[in-house]
Amino acid sequence: MYQAILFLPLIGFLVAGLSGRAIGAKASEYLTSGLMIVVALLSWVAFVTVGFGEGHATSQVLFRWMNSGDFNVDWSIRVDTLTAVMLVVVNTVSALVHVYSIGYMHHDPHRPRFFAYLSLFTFAMLMLVTSDNLLQMFFGWEGVGLASYLLIGFWFKKPSANAAAMKAFVVNRVGDFGFILGIFGLFYLFQTTDYDTLFAQAKAFSEAEPKVVLDFLGYQLTQQGALTAICLLLFMGAMGKSAQFLLHTWLPDAMEGPTPVSALIHAATMVTAGVFMVARLSPIFDLSHTALTVVTLFGATTAFFAATVGLVQNDIKRVIAYSTCSQLGYMFVALGVGGYSIAVFHLFTHAFFKALLFLGAGSVIHAVSNEQDMRKMGGLRKHIPITYWSMVIGTLALTGFPLTAGYFSKDGIIEAAFVGHNAFAQYAFWMTVVAAGMTSFYSWRLAFMTFHGKPRASVDVMKHVHESPLVMTVPLFVLSVGALFAGAVFAGPFMGHHYEEFWKGALYISEENEILHAIHEVPFWVKASPFVMMVAGLALAWLFYIKSPDIPGRLAERHQGLYQFLLNKWYFDELYDAIFVRPAMWIGRQLWKRGDGTVIDGLGPNGVAARVQDVTSWVVRLQTGYLYHYAFAMLIGVAALITWSMFSVGGAH
Repeated sequence: MYQAILFLPLIGFLVAGLSGRAIGAKASEYLTSGLMIVVALLSWVAFVTVGFGEGHATSQVLFRWMNSGDFNVDWSIRVDTLTAVMLVVVNTVSALVHVYSIGYMHHDPHRPRFFAYLSLFTFAMLMLVTSDNLLQMFFGWEGVGLASYLLIGFWFKKPSANAAAMKAFVVNRVGDFGFILGIFGLFYLFQTTDYDTLFAQAKAFSEAEPKVVLDFLGYQLTQQGALTAICLLLFMGAMGKSAQFLLHTWLPDAMEGPTPVSALIHAATMVTAGVFMVARLSPIFDLSHTALTVVTLFGATTAFFAATVGLVQNDIKRVIAYSTCSQLGYMFVALGVGGYSIAVFHLFTHAFFKALLFLGAGSVIHAVSNEQDMRKMGGLRKHIPITYWSMVIGTLALTGFPLTAGYFSKDGIIEAAFVGHNAFAQYAFWMTVVAAGMTSFYSWRLAFMTFHGKPRASVDVMKHVHESPLVMTVPLFVLSVGALFAGAVFAGPFMGHHYEEFWKGALYISEENEILHAIHEVPFWVKASPFVMMVAGLALAWLFYIKSPDIPGRLAERHQGLYQFLLNKWYFDELYDAIFVRPAMWIGRQLWKRGDGTVIDGLGPNGVAARVQDVTSWVVRLQTGYLYHYAFAMLIGVAALITWSMFSVGGAH
C-alpha cells in the first residue's frame, strides 16, 4: 500500500510529462487526477490504520541507495503516525487540486505539462515525508524546490512569473545551505543519517561529560553548543522552505503561478516542509533549549509581521498568501515551546481551510475574467453563492470561529505559548493574540470587499460573472467539510489527554515540559482572548467596509507613512535589493566588463588576435604592386644572402 501511495504520483508525472502530447490533454488530466484520488483514499486508510491501530514506527526498505565503506544508506519508507498525518494532508489536498485544475486550466494549451508538474510536486513531497534518513529527506526537500520553481514559473512567457520563480529558488538556496550544513554536522557527530540511530544517540550525547566535539566558525563547541549550532542550521533550512521572517520574501511573489499551484504550495507541500522537518527531528531540537527559544522568536515575529502586511494588501491571492506566512509562524511558536503535536495539528487543520480559501479565490478570479484586485470586485455574493459560502467557511476556520477547525488548533497554540517556559514564550503569546485580531480583520476585509457592497467591476465583466463548474465546486465542498469538522473530530487524538496513544513515539514529548497537560489549566481570560480578538477584528472590518467604507481611505491618507510601510511589506524587497542584489549585480558587471573583458580577453584571445592583425596590416603594406619595389626587395635579399655567405665562409676558416 505504501509503495502505491509513494509511486503512483511518479507514474502520473512520467506518463503525462513524457507522453502528454501523444495521449492528449484530457487523458493527462484524468490519468493524473485518477491516480491522485486513489492515493488520497489509500492515505486515509493508512492514517486510520497507523494512528488508531496498534504498533510503533516501522521502516520498509525499498533498496540500497548508497554504500561507501561503513556508511550505508537505504531508500526506505518510514511508517509512523507523523508520516500518516502528512500523507493525508499532502495527498488529500493534491487530489482535490488536481480535480479542481481540470476546470480552472480548461483553456490553457499546456495542460499535460501542468498536470505532470503537479504530480511531480506531490511525489517530491511524499519522498520528504516518508523519508527514514536525512539524505532521503534532503532529496525530497530539493525536489519540492525544483517543482515549485517549475510551477511558479509555469507561464514562463510572463517576465513577472520568471522573476518570481527565480526568487523562490534563490531564497530557498540560502536556507538550504544551512540545512545541508546541519546534516553534515549531525553526520560528523554521530556518523549516521538514520533517524532512529540519531535519536537513540543524541540524548546520551547531550548528557555526557562536556568536551570539545566540534570546531565551527572558529568556535570550539562542546556537546550542548554543537547541538545548538546544528539545530539552528537546520532551522535555517526550515525558515527558507516555510517562509519565516527574513527568508519570507519569496512566498507572496509565488502568486504568479496558477491559483491551484498556490493552494498546493500553501496548504500541503512546500511551506509545510519546514514545520514537518522540525517536528520529525523534535528529539534533537528538544535537547537545545536555546534553539527552541530562537524558533519561538522567529515564529512569533513572523505571525505578527505577516498579519500586519495582510491588513492593506489589495490582491486577493496576496492577502491569503500573507495569511499562510502568519499561520506558519503560529506553527513554529508551538514547536518552539515544545508543543510539537499542537504544531502538527495546526498544520493538519490549516491544510483544509487554506486550500479552501485559495481554491475559492481561484473560483472568484475565474468568475471575474482573471481580475485579482479586490478594489475592482464587490457585489459578487448573489452571482457566485457556492464560492461565497465556501469562502465564508474558510474565513470562519482561519479566524478561529468556535468549533471550526482553526478554533481548536490555533487556540491550542496560543495557550501553549502562554504556558511555555522559554524566554520568548510570553512574547509569542502576545504576538499571536494580536495577530489573531489582525487575521480576523484582513480575512473579513477580503470577504466584504469581494462579495458585499456595490459592484466595482465594469459592466462588461459583471455581465459574464458566473459560478464555477462542478469540477471546481465539488473540491470546495469537500474542503469545507474539513474546515468545519477536522478540528472537532481530531482534536482529541492529536492533543487530548490520550495523545501519546495516537502518536506512539512519532513525536518527542518532553517529560520536563508537557505542554499538552498544562494548556488544560490556563486561566479563562487566556482561553477567551483569541475569541475576543476574532470578534473585534470582524466588527472593525464590518465598520470599515460595510458600515462606513470611506474610513479606510481617510485613515490611509492621515497615516500615509505607516500605510506605505505596510503596503510595501516593511520594504524588505527594497532593503534586500540595496544590500544584496545591486552589489551582486555591480560585482558581476565589474568582473564581466573589466575582469573578463578588459583583462582576460584583452590580454588573451583578443590581445593576441589584435597583435596578429597589426603584423598582417604591416605585411599587407609591403604588397604595393610596383615592379621596381619588388626588384629593389630582391636586390636587398641577394645582397643579404651574399653577405651572410661571406661571413659564413670566413667563420669556417
